[in-house]
Amino acid sequence: MPTGVYVRKNAIGDRLKAGMAADHAAGFAQWLRERRYTPRTIVERLRLLASWTHWARVENYTFAAVREAYGASFALIAAGHCPRFRGDLNQDAVETAKLFVAYLEDRGVLACLPAKPVAPLVAEFAAWAREQRGLAETTLATYLGTILPFVGALGERPAAYDAVTIRAYMTDRARAVSVARMKGISVGIRAFLRFLIATGRCRPGLDHAMPNVAGWQLASIPRFLPDADIARIIGACEGERRLRDRAIILLLVRLGLRASEVARLSFGDIDWRRGSIRLFGKGRREELLPLTQEIGDALLAYIERGRPPLAAPSVFITEYAPLRPIDRISVKCLVKRALKRGGVESHYKGAHILRHSAATAMLRHGVSLTNVGTVLRHRSPAMTAHYAKVDIALLSAIAQPWPGRSPC
Repeated sequence: MPTGVYVRKNAIGDRLKAGMAADHAAGFAQWLRERRYTPRTIVERLRLLASWTHWARVENYTFAAVREAYGASFALIAAGHCPRFRGDLNQDAVETAKLFVAYLEDRGVLACLPAKPVAPLVAEFAAWAREQRGLAETTLATYLGTILPFVGALGERPAAYDAVTIRAYMTDRARAVSVARMKGISVGIRAFLRFLIATGRCRPGLDHAMPNVAGWQLASIPRFLPDADIARIIGACEGERRLRDRAIILLLVRLGLRASEVARLSFGDIDWRRGSIRLFGKGRREELLPLTQEIGDALLAYIERGRPPLAAPSVFITEYAPLRPIDRISVKCLVKRALKRGGVESHYKGAHILRHSAATAMLRHGVSLTNVGTVLRHRSPAMTAHYAKVDIALLSAIAQPWPGRSPC
């Protein structure tokens, strides 16, 4: 038997007219339609908005205080308190209020809130890293995640930093995180120290006070999937419903793109006449890759028959409401689902394993290390040579006899 709180249609209209959403209900509904919400969902969202605005009106919130009203309602639900209007204020109603605020910001009715403030020193480093070092936003966000705790622990006076305090901080962090995570922390903090040195805020050479994290460069074997597994992943993206997935998977397994590069791909980056794709990789270097027939056909199929009609320069869009350009996390989740559908067993399920697989596949099919490095856009030839470890046939041809005694 269905349960829940039901409100008559005319009651919904009355509440909307009486509440703070009176002048924006129609626009909000249209905004939801543009983001591919179904008609049934839009009706439900309007009902929830009517309930939430009724609660806000009873609590004496006006439209000018719409953000404060949303914050108060969110706090009530998060704290598990039982409000006076149990039927009007619930988690779904608060989520609809959040959507309503997003609509008001998108239409310019409300000014977007500034990002969470950070220490001026860290903010200046972020600007320096973008302008002088060309760091991508994803890389910069990773760096800031390590720098903010560092500044919080040592303070905002770089002149007081010394080797003893830096080593003590790093030693303390090493007790709580893995070796791989510690390497990432070291990279971020070392970049920050170099910024301080370059801007004259601390003594030169202080970056050398950073203790090294134990590890051997290029010592591991590249993780990759064999050709049979790659074929199963591509096969798992067949059909009209998976045109987007197929185009993304082909970009990953044929050209070795990174997840963030796929997410950032825009229509202006594709040159159909010359058959090339423009990318902005690490350091924001502009690079061109070939647009093969297979990838071009997959992109056209998605753009013509699968892409939602959203006015955005990004090629790849989310499939469900609210419509928006995908991000690198979406690409990783897409790969994980494709692995599962294809029945591919792998300990590594992220998008980067397909980049490794693209490199090893090119080597197995006779592509030179130099050309592989060109496609993957490696700065150092040593990084490309890392993939030669998986070419057993080539290694066997150059292997020297063991100088020791023959086995029994």
